[in-house]
Amino acid sequence: MRPAQVGRGKEEPRRARPHRRGKAGGARLSEVRAQASRGIAIARYRRPFRVAGSACLVVFTVRLSGLDSILYVDGEAVAEDSTPAAGLEAVRNHRLAARLPDGSAIDVEAGYISWVNVGISVRRDGYLVHQSHPGRTIAYPERAREMVLNAKDPQLPPGYDPGVLSRNKVPILVDVALGLLFYVVAKLTDLSTAALVGAAAGLALVLVQRFVKVDLLGGLALFGVFMLLVSAGLALLFQDDMAVKLRTSIVGVISAILFLGDGLLGGNRLGKGLCRYLPYSDIDPGRLGIGMGTVGLLMAALNYAVAKLASTSAWLFYSTFVDFFLMMGLIILVFRYARGQMFARHQG
Repeated sequence: MRPAQVGRGKEEPRRARPHRRGKAGGARLSEVRAQASRGIAIARYRRPFRVAGSACLVVFTVRLSGLDSILYVDGEAVAEDSTPAAGLEAVRNHRLAARLPDGSAIDVEAGYISWVNVGISVRRDGYLVHQSHPGRTIAYPERAREMVLNAKDPQLPPGYDPGVLSRNKVPILVDVALGLLFYVVAKLTDLSTAALVGAAAGLALVLVQRFVKVDLLGGLALFGVFMLLVSAGLALLFQDDMAVKLRTSIVGVISAILFLGDGLLGGNRLGKGLCRYLPYSDIDPGRLGIGMGTVGLLMAALNYAVAKLASTSAWLFYSTFVDFFLMMGLIILVFRYARGQMFARHQG
């Protein structure tokens, strides 16, 4: 049962009414019919805002089958999200991302702020520009959350959210494609050329993103582009073998510092970006950023020690085989820490 179905607060949601077919650029009738097929609307909330000269609106529709949300920009439906009435997927906040006419990106976080009310938080190019209810946390009510989670599949472990990967498949595929491109070019040529090609591909994606509505650089794709540029710069400055070996440590330290800084500030950038790739609903982005930064510093130090103290053959073996498995083991511990299963925070 959804929170809005069990009570009414000070702010009553507007009664659900049929969508009207808009003018040019308005919501399509096929989209309205597709949503109507999910069931009868119980209540509807409207959260308007303006950003960069565009009139925007988020419409929530509460149904027996779940919660729908649509983001409109200047009357046109540009993004939508939905969650079921029960299970792990039901308690997550909605995320609505789109491009404005001026090319800037907006990311809307939307969801319940109480049993009978919903709110939105809007970021433009990463900066907070609007809150429908300043000071209120957008999160499923705790007691309602417990009720909903009790209805999930008992075979799933606590906090496991299998829908994360499917919701973020496009930016994940972009990240994988960039990694494969770097690997193939490195095999056919050398590391320096691979770094330059990867950086060029990343910049091309940034340009393409300005002309498409599909989120290509969500999660850590943009961060990966930045690190490829750093690696390419180092490849141009230093060409000898030792520089190639130490480049991993240099890039690792830079990324670790960025993760640590983001984690100490709450994990609002890199921490939340990485959360989009993980099938867990109970990860603290701040703790995740701190953990990943700590692992980055440790791996950079180990790479430096092997590069300085061991032969090139030994370094190649370490960087190809040992490094990967060691990092995977440490990252598993980071996930446990971020989920509160290690060094849990004490409330109060």
